[in-house]
Formats: sequence, structure tokens, C-alpha cells
Amino acid sequence: MPGTSRSALLLVLLTLGANASAASKAELEARIVQLERKLDSRGLVDMFNQLTELQRQVQQLRGDVEVTNHTLENLQKRQRDLYLDIDRRLHRLETGGVAAPSAETPVLPGPGGAPGAVTPPAAAAMPALDPAEQRKAYDQALELLKQGRYDDAAAAFQAFLKKYAGSSYADNAQYWLGEVYYVTRQFPLALAEFSKVIDGYPDSPKVADARLKLGYIYYEQKDWAKARSQLSGVVQNYPDTTSARLAQERLDRLKQEGH
Repeated sequence: MPGTSRSALLLVLLTLGANASAASKAELEARIVQLERKLDSRGLVDMFNQLTELQRQVQQLRGDVEVTNHTLENLQKRQRDLYLDIDRRLHRLETGGVAAPSAETPVLPGPGGAPGAVTPPAAAAMPALDPAEQRKAYDQALELLKQGRYDDAAAAFQAFLKKYAGSSYADNAQYWLGEVYYVTRQFPLALAEFSKVIDGYPDSPKVADARLKLGYIYYEQKDWAKARSQLSGVVQNYPDTTSARLAQERLDRLKQEGH
């Protein structure tokens, strides 16, 4: 009997041990599964946080780009305004102001050489050019150009040249008309208007700038020979000027590009 009791007890203990081992294994597997789920959740959270941070950085970069573009636009506008203002001041210094044309009316002698009645000549029927009106019309056209209202500026310069063909501002107005077409990339029209500066106002300070722009236009049109000819002419005929420096820079660019 004692041997039988011991065998039974041993069997019970082994059975309990096996059951306990099985229970521990199941519990361990459950914990592992739970831990894996936590790890997976943490990974998803990390990925979500990373995605959120990337989105924030992209938004910040977009804001920086918008600020940079706005700053660049302001700088370009200030540069254009400064250029137009300098051009206006230089023209004022070069011309010394717009002098009103003299319109003397001959006085015919009367009997015995005494002054007689004033008889205006036939040409006096044409209105004299008013310097104040010229300046106002020219400034208004320039202001339209500064504002980027290119169609209105072109119309204003054309009207100015038609009404004030003999004005001391005519060469400048002609140049800026060409500039309107140049900045809007209407190159055939720009070529025609810049050529009018060169042909119609050969003594104008704007001739060098007009020839420079002809060189630029031929460059845009890939007419390398004409571009080189115009730019070289600016360098040779107008040394020590801004136009010559810009022309030389474009010539160097042509050389680097192999044209």
C-alpha cells in the first residue's frame, strides 16, 4: 500500500506540474502578443508623429517661399522705380528743363516807319508746346509703366509721341515705348521701337540703351551674329558706361555658351 500511495502522489504532482507549465506557457504567449500589440501601436504613433512633423515643416517651407517671393517682387518693383526715377532725373539734368519755344510775332512797320498792326504769321495757328503739359503727360506714362500696366503705358507713350513729337522728352518716350514691348516679350514691336530711338534721335543718351536692348532681343531670338554685333558696338562706342558693362557681360555669356 505505501508503494501504491507514493506512485499516485507522484502522478498527481506530475499532472499538476504539466498543467502549471501549460498555463505558464499560455500566459507567456498572451503577454508576448499583448507586448507586440503595444509595440505596433507605439510604432504607428511614432510614424504619425513623424508625418505630422513633416507636414509642419512643409507648411513652414511654403510660408518661407511665399515670403521670399513677396520680397523678390518688392525688390524688383523698387529697382524698377529707382531706374525710372534716375532716368527722369538724368533727363532733367541733360536738358536743363524744357524750355518753352519762342513764338515771336513780327510787327509790321506802319506809315513813316512807325510800328503798325500786329499780323500773326500763318504758322502761328499751330498751338505751342506747353512744357508743363509735356512733363505731366510724360510722367503719367512713366507711372503706368511703373505700375506694370503695360497696355495703358504703351498707349500713353504713343499718344505722347503723336502730340509732342518735338518735345525734349520724345527720345525718352520712344525708348520707354520699346521697353514696354520688351518686358512683355513682344520682340518684333520692341525691335521697331528701339530702332526708332537710334534712327530718329542719334544724339540722344538713350541710343546706347536702345542698342543694348537690340542685342538682348537678338539674343532671345537666338540670332547670335546680330546680338554679338549690337553688343560689341555698345562696348566700343560707349565705353565706361553701364550699358557697355552690361553688353560685355552678355558677350561673355555668349562666349561661355559657345555661340
